[in-house]
Amino acid sequence: MLENKLGITNSIEFAKEEERITKIKARKLFETKKLDTFEIGTFKGLVQIHNYLFEDIYEFAGKIRTQNISKSNFRFASVMYLKEALRKIDEMPQSTFDEIIEKYVEMNIAHPFREGNGRSTRIWLDMILKKEIGMVVDWNKIDKQDYLLAMERSPIKNTEIKLLLKSALTDKINDREVYMKGIDASYNYEGYNLYKTEDLES
Repeated sequence: MLENKLGITNSIEFAKEEERITKIKARKLFETKKLDTFEIGTFKGLVQIHNYLFEDIYEFAGKIRTQNISKSNFRFASVMYLKEALRKIDEMPQSTFDEIIEKYVEMNIAHPFREGNGRSTRIWLDMILKKEIGMVVDWNKIDKQDYLLAMERSPIKNTEIKLLLKSALTDKINDREVYMKGIDASYNYEGYNLYKTEDLES
């Protein structure tokens, strides 16, 4: 398990505490309207979200990862090309639903943080949808397995994830419960694998 600020060494205990803390932070982010002060649709905005959610748990909160990570047979963006990938994602258009989801898929491929990508990026996605089309995703309407499978296939074909998310759009953009479901840890990838650690200093 990852080194953490909580001093917890039991993985089950840590998982529960990590989820509890991030949900408290996410709720506070929503209720204080601090989220409204973050940049929308940029990597900087995603960093702001990630740092806020995880600053009490990980030293790397809000920091770009320095290790290559993979899940099953899929390797997320190499750290060697990560900064350039994030720059290109920032430049992607986001004025339509299709453009927004395409940007979301690319950010998922980038997976810029060592942990906490899913929760941070779902909030980031809803911020863009809210600003550009006046809608957000009602995650209560999305089956966990359907979502994870669609996301795994999205780098090759994004039609499935687009259909899944479009079917769950709602105009309840200020509903706290709709927002909170998006940071449910059950929608996250589990068990990242590391391969060939690389340093970002170069």
